[in-house]
Amino acid sequence: MTPELRRDVLAVYDAADAAVRAAGPRCDASGRCCRFTEYGHTLFLSHFEAELLLEGAPPYDTPVTRDGCPFQVNNLCTARDARPIGCRVYFCDPTYQETGNRVTEDAVAALKGLADAHDTGWHYAPLHVFLNQAERPAGPRRALKVLPDS
Repeated sequence: MTPELRRDVLAVYDAADAAVRAAGPRCDASGRCCRFTEYGHTLFLSHFEAELLLEGAPPYDTPVTRDGCPFQVNNLCTARDARPIGCRVYFCDPTYQETGNRVTEDAVAALKGLADAHDTGWHYAPLHVFLNQAERPAGPRRALKVLPDS
């Protein structure tokens, strides 16, 4: 990822974070957001988000299943700074759901716009797909090898 693209993706994160702060959803720290199968949701992310997540997240065991996030420990996120949009905007607060959906749609549209502007192509998939495709060299950084859509 180029420095310019990184800056632009982080700006999308900042805008989403600001919208969430303005909405003020309640978080009970229940960990439901990370237990996907149990609570009936899937975390999708773009290849941009996967790259940033893999650079900043702690090591994890593979294979990763679709059931939950490997970065959740004791109902808390161990990859908080590097978390993708879906994590940044997801809250169980029922009064926030409509706002959360709008913030997500706006952020994903902005990321798609970056893919067009930077001519990178677009790959959007569930978390476990990216984590299982990642090349895992020794050390804290991992490179992401994006496979073409089938």
